[in-house]
Amino acid sequence: MEFVYYVLAGAAVGFAVGLTGVGGGSLMTPMLLMFGFPPQVAVGTDLLYASITKSTGIFMHAQRKTINWGIVGLMAAGSLPAALATTFLLSTVFSDAKEYAHLLTTSLGFMLIFTSVVLLFRNRIQRQSHEGSSAVLRSLQHHRSLWTIVMGVVLGVLVTLSSVGAGAIGTAVLLMLFPRLPSVKVVGTDLAHAVPLTLVAGLGHLFLGHVDWKLLAALLVGSIPAIYLGTHAGARLPDRILHPILVSILMLLGLKYAIF
Repeated sequence: MEFVYYVLAGAAVGFAVGLTGVGGGSLMTPMLLMFGFPPQVAVGTDLLYASITKSTGIFMHAQRKTINWGIVGLMAAGSLPAALATTFLLSTVFSDAKEYAHLLTTSLGFMLIFTSVVLLFRNRIQRQSHEGSSAVLRSLQHHRSLWTIVMGVVLGVLVTLSSVGAGAIGTAVLLMLFPRLPSVKVVGTDLAHAVPLTLVAGLGHLFLGHVDWKLLAALLVGSIPAIYLGTHAGARLPDRILHPILVSILMLLGLKYAIF
């Protein structure tokens, strides 16, 4: 019965992901914590879950030529070494996973808050980046290659600690640094970077013994068909209803784990 419960939980999150378009980490990891899984298991299992569920999207975008591989390479040059370095530090600085459990939950909380803020102001970020109305944004865009690598490093660390941010925050980075990149290429490029990042971070947690294979299998069984159903249902619901609900949920969850 336990396996069935996890399948149903995976289906619920998968449906929500398809419905809203928000990455599973923002919803899956908090749910696993509510089920009583240790933070390191929730994060590690969710990272591998994310890498698997998102991988099929790369092939679709590659066929449509909606991936800027040069940008992917710049982001990965920062994020992948940062993910490996974070895993190494967790394994050497701490003697036991319980010692950094609070670090993981606090990182999760702040990343959920950050994600909710990015979703709330995404249109404004996109508009100001495109117009170049901010001196800070113009400076960032002038040195975009360097800042793409730097932001990759930041994402590598935070995604490894929280499993959240490779999607929504990665998209925000692309919108700010590459305002002329078409929306479909923003999605494809962000996805092409998110998969290797979550895979490397997930394998790091696997090395640390933080992956529950039975749980992972159940989540995949439930979520993969549910994502498809949620995507079709989401096309029929107005964004003005889904968006505020999603932002509110992520903000509340973020406050829960960052503060309490």
